[in-house]
Amino acid sequence: KVLINDINSELVNTYRQVQNNVEALIEQIFAMQTEFWAADTDSRKEIYTQNRQRFNDLKVFNDDNTSLKKASLFIFLNKTCFHGFYRVISKGLFNVPIGSYKKPPICDESNMRYISKLLDGVQIKCGDYEKCKDFINEDTFVYIDPPYRPLTATASFTSYSENQFGDNEQLALGKFVDEITSKGAKVVASNSDPKNADENDHFFDNLYSSYSIERVLAKRMINSNGNSRGSISELLICNY
Repeated sequence: KVLINDINSELVNTYRQVQNNVEALIEQIFAMQTEFWAADTDSRKEIYTQNRQRFNDLKVFNDDNTSLKKASLFIFLNKTCFHGFYRVISKGLFNVPIGSYKKPPICDESNMRYISKLLDGVQIKCGDYEKCKDFINEDTFVYIDPPYRPLTATASFTSYSENQFGDNEQLALGKFVDEITSKGAKVVASNSDPKNADENDHFFDNLYSSYSIERVLAKRMINSNGNSRGSISELLICNY
């Protein structure tokens, strides 16, 4: 049995559309790709802005009859926005600007069909990670990918949803890891490495002191300073 859970309702809706309605989703995204590829730079900006506004409007009204359209817009924006970056303001509205691409692969038909098969029979839920507690026992492998702790005060990437995820939430997540560890589950969690910015910041080393912490390199393309883009250290926290 497999369970996917996420706090981002638009991502969860997209998972469900890929799972249950992939051919209709492909049809809509392919049409959007065709229009976008044929447009010049100015027209692309207009198309992007209109689609972003339409996506935000559908989020506000939250009508089940628009679930397919919201999913197609979600994928379109992910493939055409700045570095595929997902960020929302306090009201939950997506506000990332358009990226610079010649011919972005918006409609990856074979990959979407493959993912649809992988999702066959998978339970998909939307909500706080605490809702997964009853699913977890000694036979469960759990991967936790929370909003990463920002490395600096001006580099906050926690606006993944309208629900903020600061240090108090990171501490609460640590207690959740302790709880499911006591159930016998195998757990891996990922997060940012504070030592990229401050060698004396032991936040996660202290929080997960009883676990194995491995520092791995990951590429990061989003930074106002071009020289700071590239591989940085991230954390893999493991209880086994």
